[in-house]
Amino acid sequence: MNTSNMGLIGLGVMGSNLALNLSDNGYSLSVYNRTYALTQQFMDRHAQGRVIQAAQTLPEFVGQLATPRIIMLMVTAGRAVDAVVEQLLPLLDPNDIIIDGGNSNYKDTTRRWQELTAKGIRFVGMGVSGGEEGARHGPSLMPGGAIEAWADIREMFQAVAAKVDGEACCQWLGEGGSGHYVKMVHNGIEYGDMQLIAEVCHLMQHALGMDFDTMADTFAAWNQGKLESYLIDITSQILRQKDTDGSPLVTKILDRAGQKGTGLWTAQDALEHAVPLTLISEAVHARMLSARKDERVAAAQILGGLQAPVPPEQRQAFLDAIHDALYAAKLVSYAQGFMLMQTAAAQYGWNLPYGDIALLWRAGCIIRSRFLGDIKASFAREPVPQSLLQDPFFAVELKQADNGWRKAVALAVMQGVPVPALSSALSFYDGYRCADGSANILQAQRDFFGAHGYQRVDRDPALHFHTHWSADGAEEQLP
Repeated sequence: MNTSNMGLIGLGVMGSNLALNLSDNGYSLSVYNRTYALTQQFMDRHAQGRVIQAAQTLPEFVGQLATPRIIMLMVTAGRAVDAVVEQLLPLLDPNDIIIDGGNSNYKDTTRRWQELTAKGIRFVGMGVSGGEEGARHGPSLMPGGAIEAWADIREMFQAVAAKVDGEACCQWLGEGGSGHYVKMVHNGIEYGDMQLIAEVCHLMQHALGMDFDTMADTFAAWNQGKLESYLIDITSQILRQKDTDGSPLVTKILDRAGQKGTGLWTAQDALEHAVPLTLISEAVHARMLSARKDERVAAAQILGGLQAPVPPEQRQAFLDAIHDALYAAKLVSYAQGFMLMQTAAAQYGWNLPYGDIALLWRAGCIIRSRFLGDIKASFAREPVPQSLLQDPFFAVELKQADNGWRKAVALAVMQGVPVPALSSALSFYDGYRCADGSANILQAQRDFFGAHGYQRVDRDPALHFHTHWSADGAEEQLP
C-alpha cells in the first residue's frame, strides 16, 4: 500500500539511525537497501513495533510511498548516487522529491539538481552532520536545491533535527548545491578544529611533559569556558580512556590519519575561488604527512626529534598560552570558512543565510561551539563586517589572545613540535591585519622577469606600469 510518508534508501550506520529518528517522530517509512540481507537485518533488529515497511525491489519500494513521493538517499557519494537516481527515474512522477543526504560534492549536486529539474523531479542536496549519534537523536541538517520541495519536507526534517532553545538546526540554504557546499565547509572547519586540538595535545605531552590524565583534566576544564565545544569534550574523554593494560589507549593508536575527501574538497575549492583558507589547508596537509609514517620514523633517526620538555614550574604559564592559541586559531578557522562561503555565494548567485548557518551548527554537529551565537550576531549587524575578523567581538577576543598565541607557537618552534595549523592561523592573522604587506616585492619581481606590470600607490589604481629594470630604469605606462 502506498501509505509511507517517505522512503529511505541506504541502511548503513547513518541511514538506519536517521530512519529510526524519523520513526520516533511519528513518520511512517519504507526502507530499501541494495543488499536485501541488510534490510532484513534492520527490520529484525529495529523495526519491531514501528510503522516501517521493507522492500526487496525498487518498484516495490516506490509503490509503498504516498504521493508526492519523498525519497531520501543515504548512499556513498559519487557514482552510487547517480546509479540510484537513474534506477528511480522511470518509477517516479513529476513533482516527486529526491533528497541526497550523503556527503556529495556540491558540483555533483548542482548538476543533478539541474538535470532533475528539467525532468520535473524536485531534487534536494542535504548535508547531514553529527555522526551516528546525531542521526539517531538530532543531527544538524543543511538542505538546498529545489526550493519548491521545502514546504513538503520542512516539518519532517525540522522535527528530527537537533534543537537549541526550541529552534531546529535545519533551515533552507538556497538553490543548487548550496546545502552540500555549506556541509563541505563545515567538514573543512571540522578538519581544522581536529588538527588544532591534536597539535595542542602534542604540545602538552612533548613540550610541557604532561601525563594523559592531567591533559584530560585540562580539556575538561577548558570545556567549561570559552573553548566549550563537542570536540573539546570528546578529547577529554579520549585522553582518559585506558587500554586493557591500563595505559592510555591513545598511545596505542597509530599516528596515521585517514580522510574521506571532504576536507580536501574544501581546500581545493578555496584555491579555485582564490580564498586564503590556510588553516584548513594545513590540516589537510598534516593528514597527508601523517600517512608517511615510515618516512617520518626514518627521518627522526637521521635528523633528530623533539627537545626536552620545559621545567615543571613553567608549565602553567605555557598552558594558559596554549589555551589562548587554540581559542584564537579556532576563531580564525571559522572566519576563513565564512570567507569562503561568502566568496562562493557571490560567484554562484546564492543568497546564503550566514547567521542561520551559524545557528545550524550550534547543536547536533561535530563543530558545535560556544561562540556560534556570536557569529550569528555579527551577521545581524548593520552594516555586516567585511570579515568576522573585523567584527567587534572577534577583534577583542583575538587581541586578548594575541600574546599567548605567539608564546605557544614560539614554544612549539623552540621544542621542535609541529603545529602547522596553529602557526598558519597566526600568519594569516598577521597577514590579514598588515596594511602594507610584502607583495610589492613580488610585483616588482614579476615585472622584472616577465614584464607583468604593476600599479602605483601614488597613481590611479586603474593604471599599470612597467620598468625597464635591466636597461635604463625608465618607467612606461602600459596600455
